[in-house]
Amino acid sequence: MTVVAMMWEARAAEGRGAELLEWARAQELAREPLRRETLRAGQDRVLVITWWATDDLRADLPELAEPAADLITRPVHRWRFESLG
Repeated sequence: MTVVAMMWEARAAEGRGAELLEWARAQELAREPLRRETLRAGQDRVLVITWWATDDLRADLPELAEPAADLITRPVHRWRFESLG
């Protein structure tokens, strides 16, 4: 069994950082990950990391959706990492 960390990062439209953070926190996934953490950074960026137990790094795992286009400044960035330790 492998643990996969999936990262979702978005940058809010000007003045809408709190709204993007609230939106991200309210998003439910199709199933519960091992762990989920929500963070924020400068420039009204929001990062959500979820951890999943899986046998396949490329497994189809639940992800946060793309927010409404007027809430963000660019498409969401997504990364997937395999735990090595």
